[in-house]
Amino acid sequence: MALLLLPLLLALPTRARPVPTPADESGELVDWLMQYGYLPPTDPVTGQLQTWEAVTSAILTMQRFAGIAETGIPDDATLALIQMPRCSLPDILPNRPAKLSAGQHAKRQQRKSRGRRSAGLAWTKRNISWRVKTYPRGARLSRETMRVLIYYALRVWGEAAPLTFHEVGGHSADISVEFLQREHGDGSPFDGPGGMVAHAFFPGDPQRAGNVHFDSEEDWTFRAPDDYGMDLFAVAVHEFGHSLGLTHSPSKRSIMRPYYQGPVGDPLQYQLLADDRLDIQRLYGSRALHSTERPEVSSLLPALSALPRNFPALRSGDLPDRCSSSIDAVTQIRGETFFFKGSYFWRLTQGQHLTSLRPALIAGFWRGLPSHLDKVDAVYERPTDYRILFFSGPLYWVFKDNSVEEGYPRPVTDFGLPRTGVDGAFSWSHDQKTYFFKDGLHWRYDEAAGHMDKGFPTQDTPWGPMPSPVDDVLSGNNGEVYAFKGRQYWKFDQRSLKPEGSYPRSIAKDWLDCAEEPYPPLSAPTSPMTGAGSRPDVQAPLPEAEHCVCYSTSICAGPGWTLIILLLLQGLV
Repeated sequence: MALLLLPLLLALPTRARPVPTPADESGELVDWLMQYGYLPPTDPVTGQLQTWEAVTSAILTMQRFAGIAETGIPDDATLALIQMPRCSLPDILPNRPAKLSAGQHAKRQQRKSRGRRSAGLAWTKRNISWRVKTYPRGARLSRETMRVLIYYALRVWGEAAPLTFHEVGGHSADISVEFLQREHGDGSPFDGPGGMVAHAFFPGDPQRAGNVHFDSEEDWTFRAPDDYGMDLFAVAVHEFGHSLGLTHSPSKRSIMRPYYQGPVGDPLQYQLLADDRLDIQRLYGSRALHSTERPEVSSLLPALSALPRNFPALRSGDLPDRCSSSIDAVTQIRGETFFFKGSYFWRLTQGQHLTSLRPALIAGFWRGLPSHLDKVDAVYERPTDYRILFFSGPLYWVFKDNSVEEGYPRPVTDFGLPRTGVDGAFSWSHDQKTYFFKDGLHWRYDEAAGHMDKGFPTQDTPWGPMPSPVDDVLSGNNGEVYAFKGRQYWKFDQRSLKPEGSYPRSIAKDWLDCAEEPYPPLSAPTSPMTGAGSRPDVQAPLPEAEHCVCYSTSICAGPGWTLIILLLLQGLV
């Protein structure tokens, strides 16, 4: 069979196309057809060119799949199509040729295509973990906005099929979301703004099953005009369809159509259309048939409940403001960081991302603390048995995970501490001792021996100068020590045990995702802040049983997620 260059094909006389296409456009078209599965790749050994018949057939198939006029030549509509932003996964997968013919009726075409909409593999589990591993730099959207849009994009699929998605803070997640650019090591490089905007990997991929990559050079938007930027929610819903096993659809109304179609509407209200719903249910069944199933949750998670229609729990007058409040206590538990204020707390994942902008009730999370508890003085995880100890006034409680042990509370005098309680406490990994602080004094407790070390209390701490009285002290994974007072914190050099030069810094900016402090920092006993740095590195190794973040994408969203979305819709986040 004669082999022809595509420019020769395009120069042939035809009534359907009045002018020839330049050679550079024809080469771009052939590359596009190969990239998206319509043509096989050229043989790198022989350099064999595509045949006239193969190119014509590929153009026809591509036009049919896109729902444009089937001319078999690269007319204006075809050339415009290949310039559209789209998902970079192929439309025609290897060994799965399109079974479409030019004379098929549209409905019959969709029915036949449905059988091809699965990549042939699905998750064998129904409780799927996810995490956002990286974010784009200098993005228009905040990290929290992006994260909550990812959450709701996953929930779209969980509403149609018996799937539960839960966010985790560790390195191991079934679906890992990353914002990357250009060549990034998976053989599918991005090409800058426009063009290929994202791609995902099917559940059966041996190395990257379920993972999703977004082009970080795109202008990711939310609630923007249709022709402005790339709507993150719409693209995320599409890519998670791939993560669950669906391929591209020729239907112009399907969320799995490969071409970017603009925003799809309110994340709280969006639902899959019938075809997409049927396709995901072919893989996983219908949620209606599994209504009695309950998602698996970590033993460290509070129970989630539906908010009433008038959302009284969203009144924020009594809630502490994370960006302007001081803190009562801070601790690290299983690698996650907890900040306490009044009756509430904020939780940061092992990746140091807030699980919610809205604080959660302490007594609602740790079952056994009194419901009227209005302040926590100190919390730490005991290194000998990983029990969690809470101190409030003259009493302390011991928890296994988030359930109190029998016989508590007990008086803090059990430790040899003053009966009025403590200001702060932490367990230092450097010497496996626990340090307590109160009114400028500190005690050192030997957990293994079960008694206070001799010579304590004393005013002289190994770290100095330390603010006094301190609100709390935290030890990081590598033994680094942080002291907190007011709205500032200090980091101490691990060798000299002196405050590092660029401290104190803002707790709100470095830890609690606040862009700017609304008020000047409180007075501090050491040098003023000289600069703001990146969030402190206090990550710890994964615990034996990885615990998920507070919220999961079950059908009923929890109060924290509901508040974030309401703020998003009001343009406040």
